[in-house]
Amino acid sequence: MSEELGTPQAPQPEGNNPPNQPFNNPGQFPPMGGGFGYQQALPNSTIVLVLGIISIVLCCCYGILGLIPAIIAMVLSSKDIVLYKANPNIYTQSSYKNLNAGRVCAIIGLVLNILSLIYYAVILYLFGTGVLGDPQKMQELIKGMQ
Repeated sequence: MSEELGTPQAPQPEGNNPPNQPFNNPGQFPPMGGGFGYQQALPNSTIVLVLGIISIVLCCCYGILGLIPAIIAMVLSSKDIVLYKANPNIYTQSSYKNLNAGRVCAIIGLVLNILSLIYYAVILYLFGTGVLGDPQKMQELIKGMQ
């Protein structure tokens, strides 16, 4: 009777999937808990990879700028590893591999940035003690800058 009057009806779902069958209704949301055949990427795997690469690239910026993305990548990767180990069937293997690659890049970037920071600190120390030890050289350097 409602069809005759032209009142809209709620759309009906396209069939019911038996509990042991994969989810294959393209217009609907997947079942909670991952379902069969449905896996998602780890939430921060791509971000960790990008931040790890950025930390390596920024190691030449006095060691300070590259530390920030390396530390952020390490924190995000540790959170995602906990998620993956809690329920590995929900997440794709490729996102886990990206996460591990990003974590390795972040570790390399962290080490390079710390070494760069130490290098520049030693250079500043040696330059400072050398100049302060000989006031004549310091005056010559100041005159040379003007």
